[in-house]
Amino acid sequence: MAARSAAPWIRTRLRAAPLQALSLAVLVLVTAFLAGVLPRAVEDAESAGLRHALLGAGPNGGAVEVVGSPPGPHRATELREEAARVETLREVGEEIDALLPAPLTAAPDQGSLGLQLSGSLPSEDPGLPRPDGLPPRFLVAAQDGLESHARLVAGAWPRGEDVRAADRSAEAAVTRATAEALRLKPGSVVHLPAVQGPDRAVRITGIVEPRAPQTPYWAHTEVLRTPGLLEAPGGSPFSTQYYWHAALLLAPDAGPFLYGLDPLPQAYWRISPDTTGLTARDIPALQAGLASLEGGPLLSRLRTVVSSDAEVSTGLDGAVDGHARLSRAVSSVTAVAVVGAGAVAGVVLLMAQALTATRRRAELTLLRARGASVAGLAGRLLAETAVVALPAAAAGQALAWLLLPEASAWPSLAASAAVAATACLALPVRAALAHRTSRVHEVRGDLVLTRPSRRRTVAELSLLALAAGAVLALRGGGTEAGGPLVAAAPVLVAVIAALVLARLYPLPLRLALRPLARMRGALGFLAVARTGRGSPAQVLPLLAVLVALTTAAFGGAVLAGIGDARDRVALLATGADARVERSRAPLPDGFADKVADMDGVRHVATAHLDYSMALPDGTTAAMAVVEPDAYARLARETGLGAFDPEVLRTAPPGAAPTERSGPVLSAIASPKTAELLGKERHRWGGPLGRFTLQVTAVRDTTPALPDQEFLLVDGESLPKALPTVVLATGSGLDEAALKKAAGSAGEHTELTLRAAERAALTDSPLQSGAERLYLGAVVAGVGFAALAVLLALLQSASERTALLARLRTMGLSARQGRRLLILESLPQAVPAAVGCVLVGRAAVALMADGVSLELLALPPGTDAAQAVQLRADAWSLLLPAAGSVLLTVAVAAAQAWWTARRTAATELRAGDGR
Repeated sequence: MAARSAAPWIRTRLRAAPLQALSLAVLVLVTAFLAGVLPRAVEDAESAGLRHALLGAGPNGGAVEVVGSPPGPHRATELREEAARVETLREVGEEIDALLPAPLTAAPDQGSLGLQLSGSLPSEDPGLPRPDGLPPRFLVAAQDGLESHARLVAGAWPRGEDVRAADRSAEAAVTRATAEALRLKPGSVVHLPAVQGPDRAVRITGIVEPRAPQTPYWAHTEVLRTPGLLEAPGGSPFSTQYYWHAALLLAPDAGPFLYGLDPLPQAYWRISPDTTGLTARDIPALQAGLASLEGGPLLSRLRTVVSSDAEVSTGLDGAVDGHARLSRAVSSVTAVAVVGAGAVAGVVLLMAQALTATRRRAELTLLRARGASVAGLAGRLLAETAVVALPAAAAGQALAWLLLPEASAWPSLAASAAVAATACLALPVRAALAHRTSRVHEVRGDLVLTRPSRRRTVAELSLLALAAGAVLALRGGGTEAGGPLVAAAPVLVAVIAALVLARLYPLPLRLALRPLARMRGALGFLAVARTGRGSPAQVLPLLAVLVALTTAAFGGAVLAGIGDARDRVALLATGADARVERSRAPLPDGFADKVADMDGVRHVATAHLDYSMALPDGTTAAMAVVEPDAYARLARETGLGAFDPEVLRTAPPGAAPTERSGPVLSAIASPKTAELLGKERHRWGGPLGRFTLQVTAVRDTTPALPDQEFLLVDGESLPKALPTVVLATGSGLDEAALKKAAGSAGEHTELTLRAAERAALTDSPLQSGAERLYLGAVVAGVGFAALAVLLALLQSASERTALLARLRTMGLSARQGRRLLILESLPQAVPAAVGCVLVGRAAVALMADGVSLELLALPPGTDAAQAVQLRADAWSLLLPAAGSVLLTVAVAAAQAWWTARRTAATELRAGDGR
């Protein structure tokens, strides 16, 4: 009879500890999901930012325009007319589309092609409007697709069949806006100068309305849609003259008619690229293709298709390059969060496997004593871990792919594979190192008595050097310096702090043992003594908590800095929570009282603004005439140049006012204005009357004029200075009521809300994606810190349970047992929490000068009044640290409660090695 085979190792182990296998699977799945979704989210934000940047270039800059000249006057007339026909232009357009580089595919029905004059021509017809006596000028174009992009409002569509270059007249349409501005209607005739002979006539046959006026067909050359007043060249700055500029839309087939108006009209093809499928991976190809298109091989090939003088113009290259620069700058800052979150996840994975190795120490020691090799032992552990970790990592990667399926696969796969490899290798490597030699019994670890080895000292000094180098590089070159060392600076600081705290930790324990030994109760001494007899390997939980909470603190500082910057810029745009300003006349009487009675309004101040105060150097400054008390309160509430109202009320020292000088006023000035005016008195006259002022105080800014040079005076002596602006502060302002009030205040009245300005500051999806990434880093840091605390407590849970059971047989009550476990947890939790607060604060202070948040916080080109810097956020510092202490205490109390419900015999079984 054949011998029965032994049960397979993996199946036996999984059946013996199903809960531990399930816990490892869940941990690996969540970590692999986060690792897999992170690069996908970054790439998704970069792709959305690229598309946003291209759309932000506008219909003009966001299109590729190819301009060429048709055959010149020396060529045959039939050839020239054939080249101006729309069928020929369409064929050339198809060849141009085929030459575009791969990422630049033309969007269907978005581009345009046609023939137009190389410049506008004047019309001397007497019935056309002349604002300053200058004749209007017309751009004449024969653009393809007129009937499909516009609807006929009046008249008939222009006809272009059989139009020749020699024709003396042609038919055209105009838009409704052009017809109203130029006083045109069906049947009107516009005469334009011809190349030779009498003027050519363009008869208006119809008035059209664009179907989609914001599409590139109409918006690329705005005059096709809407006429405008242009400034005449060569005019005096003191007598500017304007003329009307409009467009006449010929039939698409009427291109040959333009030869009679211009010997070399322009043929054009305007291609609007399809940006819906563009991703961040296309940026290099886009940059190379656009460079080749504007001045490389593709331009040469285009000239063989269009004409020898063909030119390509586009604003896409500037948009793509600007996005690439923004992406590099943002990525250098977000790399800090990515490295921090990855380090936290890695340390927690190592902790989980260290817990497994500790729990199975006796089992593995017995296997080694019975002849198991280190390689065989490590192989078995690798196999049983891989059976659990690899499917979990694959499931996490699949979830990441389902959430963001369009991103590149390789970075996400590499991140999830790194998680799987860490989870699979941590336990075998730890076991192989711990069981290199067979041991009869384990040496008890003692945190107080154990001295660090020389190898550990060298490793710690090496890490200290790396951390110092990373911080110096970050402070010197900023995050733009790049590199993994700079990105890992907060993590390295936390690692060094954990190692320092681990070295210093035994000292307070030794000091605490002596007084506790002389105290009457035994609980305090027993708790501290057991803490001191813990394993020196407890540095790993401390490292996990410090790295996690430092990452959370750094992420909270970034979010706080971004919020502060946006709040500041929004405040400088309005000067208060709401601003109502009328530019050409005072606000109605009682308007300020009306605003003050609205819901949510806390305080209201008024001012009269004069933007034309001439300074001695020839420049101008703005003057705000205010009521001192109300305005001073507003300045205090907003933090914009707070002052004592008596500064404005008190007359400046010197001679008394005279009839010639008018009232003598004290003024608060901006620094530059104060420097120009000095300490002398200055006399002004104007609509407000004659007055004299002297600068008596200087402030950097003021609510009424937060972003410019200013003068601030008391309005009591200037009765003609009626309010032109109302500033209101409060929370929960009634936006609808404010808009209604501003609308009833008369023409040229504008309402600006601080909340609206604040909401508009997130310009790019790349910025909002980076902000969400840091928010995720904060949440992940707090979550992994809580998990690290739980794992650290689980590592010694069975030992504590057995201790309580033994002490219960000696008379320990349930209440005393609960106090013992809580007191035992505090010497570990409290120093770790205090260390987290101090390290997080120190990390923010050390790296504040090297981390620039302007590109994360504000749209490109925003003029920040002050540098946007990290700011330690109290909530992200204190709340996670306090939460870790509370969680530790709660778990200890829960364990004591649960142990008290079980009998001592259950915990003190014969042969139990706890």
